[in-house]
Formats: sequence, structure tokens, C-alpha cells
Amino acid sequence: MDVTFRQATPGDLAALLRFEQGVVEAERAFDPTLKDGSIHYYDIAALISSPDVHFLVAECGSDLVGCGFARIEAAKHYLRHPMHAYLGLMYVDPTHRGQSVNGKIVDALKTWCRARQITELRLEVYSGNRAAIRAYQKQGFAEHMLEMRLGMTDASAKTDITAKTDTTVQTDANGRR
Repeated sequence: MDVTFRQATPGDLAALLRFEQGVVEAERAFDPTLKDGSIHYYDIAALISSPDVHFLVAECGSDLVGCGFARIEAAKHYLRHPMHAYLGLMYVDPTHRGQSVNGKIVDALKTWCRARQITELRLEVYSGNRAAIRAYQKQGFAEHMLEMRLGMTDASAKTDITAKTDTTVQTDANGRR
């Protein structure tokens, strides 16, 4: 059966909330800081109704099988572009992966952005999620910025911090460091 694409509606909210949890569960493997249980990245109902958002769903028959949105945002004042579009909640049901559904959603979001003179698209992907990175690279995206973290309560961080803050000075037989 063919996959079709349309604007998301409030009637799609239950499926979109399920898709969001699918994204969260997939990302748990890459992010030890996510809270346990159900969490929400987005206010999906607000996104659907926003004039600055193009929220698409992919349908196969009467079933939703994917989604994604582009949200127009002001860029940071020091960037060359005044506005960009943030792409989020890019999800395809596992039964429809490998069928270019995500690529077609991204293409439609690019078209919507171009019609609004948006010249820059941004999205976030975990550095360890190589499959997603490859999929976005096929769409023309390039790695741009790496966010780093140090969990001060992580077991390895405690050991590393203790080792790095040890004030004992090691010297050789001649008293040199």
C-alpha cells in the first residue's frame, strides 16, 4: 500500500504521542540522563496549531506510520541567517522503515521552508545514533556542533575528577616535577 503525507490534525494526537514515546525509547540507549517512564519532548497539540510549524504525518491506508515537523525559529543574533527551521519528532514506524518515508517527510518540510524563505534547517541527533546520522546525511545535512556533557554524579566522572584534582605533586629523584 502507498504511503501518503498530510498536515497533522488534533485527531492525530494519540498516535503522535505514541510516536514521541517511540523516539524517547530509541534515544534512551544514547542518553543516560533521560528520566525513567513516559516523558515528553514537545507540546504536540501546540505544535499542530502553530502557524510557524508544519507538522506532517505519513499514512498507509488509515494508519499513521510516521511524522515530523519544521518549526520556524529566530536564529541567534550572531548568525548570518535571521531565522531557521528546527526539524523535530522525526519518526517512522518500524514496519515502514527503509521505505524512504523519513526522506519524503524531510523533502516536504524543505519545500515548506523554502516557500517561507527559510535558508537554514537544524535538527538534533545523538552522536552515537549512526543510523540516524547517515539518514540525515543522505538528505544533505552535515554534522555541525557537538554538545558535550560531564555527569558529576556518574561513577566514572567521580573517579576521573578525583584523579584530576589530586594535589599531590610527583617529583623525580632530583626534586623536579
